Amino acid sequence: MNIPKSQLDSPKTASLPGHWLLAQMGKRVLRPGGIKLTKQMIGNLAIQSRDKVVEFAPGLGITAQLTLQQNPASYTAIERDSAAAARVQKILTGNNQRCLVATAENTGLDTASATVVYGEAMLSMQTPSRKQQIVAEAGRILEAGGRYGIHEMCLVASGLDEETRRAMLDEITDTINHHTLPLTPEEWENLLVSQGLTVREKTIVPMHLLEPLRIIDDEGIWGALKFAGNLLRNRAARERVFSMRRVFRKYGQYLGAIALVAVKN
Repeated sequence: MNIPKSQLDSPKTASLPGHWLLAQMGKRVLRPGGIKLTKQMIGNLAIQSRDKVVEFAPGLGITAQLTLQQNPASYTAIERDSAAAARVQKILTGNNQRCLVATAENTGLDTASATVVYGEAMLSMQTPSRKQQIVAEAGRILEAGGRYGIHEMCLVASGLDEETRRAMLDEITDTINHHTLPLTPEEWENLLVSQGLTVREKTIVPMHLLEPLRIIDDEGIWGALKFAGNLLRNRAARERVFSMRRVFRKYGQYLGAIALVAVKN
């Protein structure tokens, strides 16, 4: 995606949340564990033709396309932003595919109307109470035996004291211009268990979102070059992205990405 220079020079560059800045620069994969962890989560969800799938916060629709390749019986995305929902709707072609403007904590869907629910890179940005509400809503709309998947940033607890944790999360929040409260793997598991879910699959990988090799892995060579080209044309965006990468590297020993798949009891 090549972006006009007039758009690149927008004064909004400094205030955009980090994930939307990256998207504006042409980065399509915005998940903390990259496309490989997304694919592993989708694989562990074992979506089949009889499944009724709900995705929370589909973003640019990258995971939606992977899900639709599995030919589920139905696919419903829940997106709170109407403009983002309209973009996702454009990639949905079947009568059983839709993107609804609603929130993940209040989807408006019927109880026990889904067999698979998943969300990526969105719970980490929520307060503790909102995390509980969203996971509870996932549990409500899942039928018994249904699967719930998450792919989020996580904190590697080894050697991480509370003071360092607070300082790190404050610095990350300031850098990406968005509230950030990731949990440790144990805390993520406990969150799901507290809402009547049993964790069946867990994968943890480094959080290398802005490392060159991860960018190439996620975007491909040409996508990575386009992303780099857009950054070269926009100093403000480049400085922000480099600042984000510096913070991620500074705290790299404490940052990871986690994918969990749980089953409703």
